[in-house]
Amino acid sequence: MGIFDKIKEKLSHEFIDIIEWLDFTDDTICYRFERYQNEIKNEAKLIVREGQVAVFVNEGKLADVFEPGTYTLTTQNLPILATLKGWKYGFNSPFKAEVYFVNTTLFTDEKWGTKNPITLSDERFGLVEIRAFGTYAFKIDDAGKFIIDIVGTDNNFTNYEINEHLKSLIATRFTDTAGKANLPIELYAANTTELSETCLEVMNPEFLTVGISLEKFYIENVSMPEDLKKEIFEYSRIDKLDLDKLTKFKTAQAIEAAAKNEGGTAGAGMGMGMGFVLAQQMGGLMSPQMGGQQNVNPQGGGAVPPPMPAAVLYYYSHNGQQMGPVPFDQLKALFANRTVNKESLVWKQGMANWAALKDIEELKAFLGGNTPPPLPPQ
Repeated sequence: MGIFDKIKEKLSHEFIDIIEWLDFTDDTICYRFERYQNEIKNEAKLIVREGQVAVFVNEGKLADVFEPGTYTLTTQNLPILATLKGWKYGFNSPFKAEVYFVNTTLFTDEKWGTKNPITLSDERFGLVEIRAFGTYAFKIDDAGKFIIDIVGTDNNFTNYEINEHLKSLIATRFTDTAGKANLPIELYAANTTELSETCLEVMNPEFLTVGISLEKFYIENVSMPEDLKKEIFEYSRIDKLDLDKLTKFKTAQAIEAAAKNEGGTAGAGMGMGMGFVLAQQMGGLMSPQMGGQQNVNPQGGGAVPPPMPAAVLYYYSHNGQQMGPVPFDQLKALFANRTVNKESLVWKQGMANWAALKDIEELKAFLGGNTPPPLPPQ
């Protein structure tokens, strides 16, 4: 390049007549218009296209902001810059200022996710861990605030430069919101729409503090460990069943399976068990007919044993409904699979009122850690 070409290039860039930005990318948020020594010619033309905002900055201070349109730059449409420059009677000479173009279109399909599992507390399963991921969309709401607080002097600011900050903010606020929701663990995955809307309301004010508007927020998936999933499915299945019918069904299956193995010890033992069961049922049917004869020993032999003590049956509260009655062992099984817990209300015959499971003496064994009382003095 010859010396005259250099002089021609310098002169062509010395005073700018048209200020505009044609964006051919899909990730640029803010672009600083470059020119020789930042000089702008008096009555230069400013072209701001749809989806853009032009921001003038003078020596680090925010000046005038222009919405989409075509402008001829004079003191009339640069009031803030004129004040900063001290132009009292207009100006005819070139002036210096930085011009930033900000993309105000919607940036969509931005990804977010929890890097580490989130620990939540569930009444039935204790401390559990979940993960979540989804997408969000944002746009620039206040171009001036965004440039001052985020962009600084960056001449080509892209969404990749701010995404990590936004993802960290989203993950933190999602954790807070999920913890405050205090839902049963399985409902987080079942109510992603409502949870997404709540998170959007919580997060957007914080986005707006730096000139960004969070327009859309979606939770695509809430996941949990496989063993916890299986436990939840089993709990849900049992919760929908009549436990008395389930116990009888399981017992019938066990009797049928043992009966098929007639040659084995298990078959013999089960056969005896079935005999005892049938005998008890027959005894129950015949006892009203026997009347007072049950204490008579026709052979004059030894004393007849007293009748077996009646089993204690318990009623319990589950989801606000009275359930039962169930025997001690079945109530213990319900506690083991977390259908009831130490705070569940329980009642048995002889009690004046319902009481928490933890307060009933014989049921304290479910809680573990029981210790005997001190020995009496010798």
